[in-house]
Amino acid sequence: MRSLSKLAESFTESVIREMARLCQSVGGYNLSQGFPDFESPQEIKDAAIAAINNEHNQYSVTYGEPELREAISKKAWTYNSIKCNPQTDITVCCGATEAMISALMAIINPGDEIIVFEPFYENYGPDSILSGATLRYVTLHTPDWSYSPDELADAFNEKTKAIIINTPHNPTGKVFSRKEMEEIAQLCIKWDCYAITDEIYEHILYDNCRHISMASIPGMNKRTITINSISKTYAVTGWRVGWAIADKPVSQSIRKVHDFLTVGAPNPFQHAAASALLFADDYYINLQIHYAQLRETLFATLQKAGFKPHLPQGAYYIFADMADLMKKIDVQDDVSFSRKLIDITGVATVPGSSFYNDPSSGKSKIRFCFCKKLETLQVVDIALNKLNANS
Repeated sequence: MRSLSKLAESFTESVIREMARLCQSVGGYNLSQGFPDFESPQEIKDAAIAAINNEHNQYSVTYGEPELREAISKKAWTYNSIKCNPQTDITVCCGATEAMISALMAIINPGDEIIVFEPFYENYGPDSILSGATLRYVTLHTPDWSYSPDELADAFNEKTKAIIINTPHNPTGKVFSRKEMEEIAQLCIKWDCYAITDEIYEHILYDNCRHISMASIPGMNKRTITINSISKTYAVTGWRVGWAIADKPVSQSIRKVHDFLTVGAPNPFQHAAASALLFADDYYINLQIHYAQLRETLFATLQKAGFKPHLPQGAYYIFADMADLMKKIDVQDDVSFSRKLIDITGVATVPGSSFYNDPSSGKSKIRFCFCKKLETLQVVDIALNKLNANS
């Protein structure tokens, strides 16, 4: 048989999705993949059903239904302070995942480099390979996940095409401050490159943290590609409706790539998304209260079980150190630990190495998600007690 794609052979399947499948096979508690096990808001479900009954069941406008693009434009201005033309600057995609790869393929040429902060969401690695870019890494340092300004400045050069900024950040929960965003913006302007921002956790914030969109920083509106989706904020990760906001020339390129990748996002869910973007402020306040309770519950559980968790500022993940527990249960790395954790407790997590270019950097780390019912986390608390009983 002829050889397969060397590109496809250069990266693995998603570790996150692999752990979720392993969890399902043993009937465990899925704290690996970031999707809720509680009900989606009734209002958005009713809107989707209404859209289906109103015959929004055929192909939509390739780059997004006008109703949704109008709603995105309004919300981007009121919440993110981003001015964008719904006719020319917004491309609706099949989730933020497709928006990211479409954006990269729309701007990357051979030899271009992309900067990412490490640890990073695992998709960014394969995305860079598929788009033809070379990744450069800037480390986020514990305990506060700060970066070195000197290291960041050194990562930029004449080959830099873009920097990817995920805020609130997966897996660490870091929320980039305005000062940090302004510092990054100045480097983007200096080196004439783009900022691609993954902002899907923008409403999941704690301890009075504020979400800052890079496109709102002076001088960055035309050189920022803002990526978002309805998946996390409205608990509909399976609907696959996301978008990319960019200046018209960039959007034109994104739209061409998007068209030939997926044609369009699901039509009825686009109409439901438009209605969700009109939710009153109370929805987002209650969302934060809900997740804050879950954060505190899981954080206390992990401390009690012997992990050393980092308290997140945003998103719904806790990144934890488990070096001491590795010794207790006699494993050498994060992958072995994650598999043995399922065997002992039934709790599925994500090995920390999947968030690093050099796997050894994450061998003593592990990621838990807490977008689960309180009852689920209470059962997990009991299950993790087996770690100490087993040691």
